[in-house]
Amino acid sequence: MDIKAIVSLNRTVCAVQCNSKKRILEIISDIAAKHSDAIEQNAVLESLVARERMGSTGIGNGIALPHGRLPGLDQVIAIIVTTNPAINFDAIDDQPVDIFFALLVPEAQTEGHLQTLATVAGKLNDKDTVKAIRKATSADDILAALYQ
Repeated sequence: MDIKAIVSLNRTVCAVQCNSKKRILEIISDIAAKHSDAIEQNAVLESLVARERMGSTGIGNGIALPHGRLPGLDQVIAIIVTTNPAINFDAIDDQPVDIFFALLVPEAQTEGHLQTLATVAGKLNDKDTVKAIRKATSADDILAALYQ
């Protein structure tokens, strides 16, 4: 899977000021709904919150991969948000999170969902990519870091 197929400039936001886990999930939901007629903000938020109740999607190193399934969605989409400062997200390493790579997947897609998560996690495991994302001052910079 090519990461370029799921990300877009209009769903990427740099240096959001936010101070809670609930608020960042609301911001992600707002961005998703604003840029797709097939997505309702409340449905996204409910899906992301339900997944977080199962356990934090904060994977460590200041990175979280919130994700959820949505009925009516026909393809995987990503919402990328960086925060300044980092926020408490109950990550597995108990460190605050400043890079959020949210994935919304069609409700019926199971195998593809896991493949997409693995691809994204692999990309965010690259120290140079993460360093470039953290230095980003615009959405364009974030995407450039992901495309390298």
